[in-house]
Amino acid sequence: MRGVRSVLEGFGDLVLFSGETVAWTVRPPWRAELFVQQMAAIGVGSTFIVAVTGLFAGMVLALQGNYAMRQFGAEGYVGGFVAISLVRELGPVFTGLMVTGRSGSAITTELGTMRVTEQIDAMETMAVNPVHYLVVPRVLAATVMMPVLAVVFSAMGYLGGYGIAIYVSGIPPGPFIDHTRSMLEVHDILHGLLKALIFGALVSLIATHRGYAASGGARGVGEATTRAVVMSSVAILVLDYVVTFLAIG
Repeated sequence: MRGVRSVLEGFGDLVLFSGETVAWTVRPPWRAELFVQQMAAIGVGSTFIVAVTGLFAGMVLALQGNYAMRQFGAEGYVGGFVAISLVRELGPVFTGLMVTGRSGSAITTELGTMRVTEQIDAMETMAVNPVHYLVVPRVLAATVMMPVLAVVFSAMGYLGGYGIAIYVSGIPPGPFIDHTRSMLEVHDILHGLLKALIFGALVSLIATHRGYAASGGARGVGEATTRAVVMSSVAILVLDYVVTFLAIG
């Protein structure tokens, strides 16, 4: 019972924290420079790891797709298989997990350190709302940049899949591209972008909340970071299923 109560209290705190963040988002002053800084830290800083992960994910998809399709003589459909898998599922999910591990943990550690060293308390004494100054720019930046990173992941993945399919598996370029065009539709792309948008908001809210509520010195910051990464990863996978079920059902 104690564990269930702790989980429910943590979820309630996160909901209240999210509501406070949304409320401060629409209130001036709007600090554009902080928003741009966080876009660079979260988006540009994660581009390399996202691109590399996408490239190899696409290569593996092409190999596995060719192995499966070859049994039915339908190797040309590998292009559509790779594109749909990347755009609808692997792109937003893997991007969310990569950003969680790189930027989400950094956000929690940064805010947690500020909390335990009383820097956040000092901001409150100077009449600066910490949620408005620290949380809102990070949440907005992650929400905006996650779809962009998902596009980078999918593009690199398709490029890697194309290279493997054409130059390793020997699939003609024409059928590979033609089946991509015929199978991939606009709503597939929008579906993936919606997932990435939701994941960006979710990861940033969890990361900032855990860091903002950290306590207990350096050990407490480490525990908060670990919990933020675990909670964000699990939440991404759960919401991925929910969004997919609602879209398909």
